Parts: sequence; structure tokens; C-alpha cells
Amino acid sequence: MLKYLLALLLLPLSQLHAQRTETQLLSGPDKDHTVKWQFYCTAGRNSGKWSTIPVPSNWELQGFGKYNYGHAKDTARGKEKGLYKYQFKVPASWQGKVVNIVFDGAMTDTEVKINGQSAGAMHQGSYYRFKYDISKLLKYGKTNLLEATVAKHSANESVNGAERRGDFWIFGGIFRPVFLEALPVAHISRAAVDARADGGFRASVTTSGAADEVVGQLYTLGGQKVGGEFRAAVAGSPAQLQTTVP
Repeated sequence: MLKYLLALLLLPLSQLHAQRTETQLLSGPDKDHTVKWQFYCTAGRNSGKWSTIPVPSNWELQGFGKYNYGHAKDTARGKEKGLYKYQFKVPASWQGKVVNIVFDGAMTDTEVKINGQSAGAMHQGSYYRFKYDISKLLKYGKTNLLEATVAKHSANESVNGAERRGDFWIFGGIFRPVFLEALPVAHISRAAVDARADGGFRASVTTSGAADEVVGQLYTLGGQKVGGEFRAAVAGSPAQLQTTVP
């Protein structure tokens, strides 16, 4: 079975630009490779004082807060919050781009500030990625301050019912990586691909920023082109590209 790669380009303002994303980790990439952030736990073990915590991690496993069982009575639950601080720099060359801060997962309600200003509405839910556009909040080429407040139990009872109640232990904290992504102002924000056994190929591409056209090209895993370029005007979003694989 042949496998193909899809490359997508934007043609903004009649000039071709390749889609390019730059990233910068603020945490470690996994539990075995972490970065120390400042940390304050509001209740339970080692609470009431600033110290440090490895990120990503769950704070209970680092000696903070209270262990919770999912079937415990509500009055027995630890409902502490974790306050995180971390200083970071971004390249001066990122100014003029779209810069997002991305959290791959935090338990459970998360509020984020950059340089003392809110990055956006509180995120609720532990198990999926969320991000904020912080382009206007950053000091480019200088030191920035990230502050995150994480509540172990959600203010949304439907989230608690799905994630905080059951036959399992309950944990809190930023337990997946945190990173920055810098994108061109005109960029592809999402793409959905429909590849058929008969060779039919379609891509639904959602764009952000001013763009005239989306250009697609298929490649083999070895880097060889498959067929020619196929294009679609960005008259509305998403743009619909289609071709037939020879």
C-alpha cells in the first residue's frame, strides 16, 4: 500500500509562502524531562508557600495537595488550586507573527495570564489541547511572565461528572507539555483530508489571515512528487481542494 504526504501552501496577496510553524517549549516534553516552574498550592500538603514543581506533572505526585478518590463524598474531596509562574523569552523576530501559547492538558479549570493580562476565557476540561493567541501581550526579545491558575475540580458540574467522579484517583496540575507556536499572519489553522481507495482525494482547509489561494501537493514518504499541484481559491473558509491520485 502506498502512503502519501500532503503539503499545503497559502498564496496570500498573490505571493507564495510556505506554511511554517516555529515552536518553543516552556515545559519539558514529557514526565521524564521536565522544567521547574514556581508553584504555590492553596491547601493540603506543602501548601501556603511558594516553591517549585516540575512541569509537566501532577502536583499530588510531587508532594502537594490532597489525594482524592473519585467516589469519595464531596465533603471529603480536596479542592485545592495550583498557582504557577514561569519566566521566558521569545525571539524578537517573532514580532508581527501570530503567537499562541498551547497547553496539551491541565487538570481541570485553567486561567492564564501573560505579563499580568488575561490571555482569554478560563479553559475547562482536562484531556484535550487548548491555546490562546498572546501576540499582543508579549514583550518581544525581552523577559515575559506566564501565570497559570489551575483548579483540580471544575466549576462546571458536567465536567466534574465526566472527569472527576468514578473508580479512579483524581489528580490536579499541568500534566502535559506547554509550548509557544509562532505562525505567519496568513496560515492554515486546520485541514481535514478525505482519501479514497479509488484515487479520489479531497482536503478541506481552514485558513486565518488574508489569503487568495491554497495550493496542495502530494508526496511519497520518500519525498517524490505524486501528480501535480492542485489549487482552490479562498473565497470562503474552508477552502475545498481535490485531485485524483494516479
